[in-house]
Amino acid sequence: MDSGAEHAVLEVEGLTYGVPGRTLLDGVSLRIAAGESVAVMGASGSGKSTLLMCVLGLLRPRSGVVRVAGVDQGRLSRAALARHRRDTIGMVFQFGELLSELTPVENVALAGLLAGKRGAEAHREAAELLAELGVPQDAATGTLSGGERQRAAVARALVNEPTLLLADEPTGSLDARHRDAVADLLYRLPRQRGCGLLLVTHDSDVARRADRCVQLLGGAIVEKAPAGDPL
Repeated sequence: MDSGAEHAVLEVEGLTYGVPGRTLLDGVSLRIAAGESVAVMGASGSGKSTLLMCVLGLLRPRSGVVRVAGVDQGRLSRAALARHRRDTIGMVFQFGELLSELTPVENVALAGLLAGKRGAEAHREAAELLAELGVPQDAATGTLSGGERQRAAVARALVNEPTLLLADEPTGSLDARHRDAVADLLYRLPRQRGCGLLLVTHDSDVARRADRCVQLLGGAIVEKAPAGDPL
């Protein structure tokens, strides 16, 4: 499959990972196509964030394969993996992880600069993304509301046009109004930008908006009800 919605942007096959005395991922397999959103639910400590860290290449699994944009990350050197991650993956964290001493534009542009973009280009693209997402561009980052901070974090994740977008409890620190706005934004992005979205959450209201919802249970992936059905 080489185009459109059937093109896989993420393929996880037989992934295992554990710590002494405990297996967190036990043969996990998951596929996400371009334009598709998948939500992963699970109890605290079930391995949701561990799965994201393996996809990012920040944790090396015991066994199994992670392919992002068709590339087997386990075969890459550390430097090549860092470049591949920079070029293909965008990450949204629960608390945004923005630098408070920088403006929103500077926070977003920094990701572009680290990818090798020229300063003017990075700042222009950052400003355009923030305007599109409704974030004040030059306010002190520390004065942004929780929803504005998360939208700025989404802009930072998008500035390098990722193939795969990852989100780790992106609405977990938000009130209901901001939660819904950020969730709506994230779930629009795969179809608008042709990327895949892998979102982990404990919130069933957020999860059910995804194209597919799965659960991590006992270290394995269990398919849940179709989007819109009761979880």
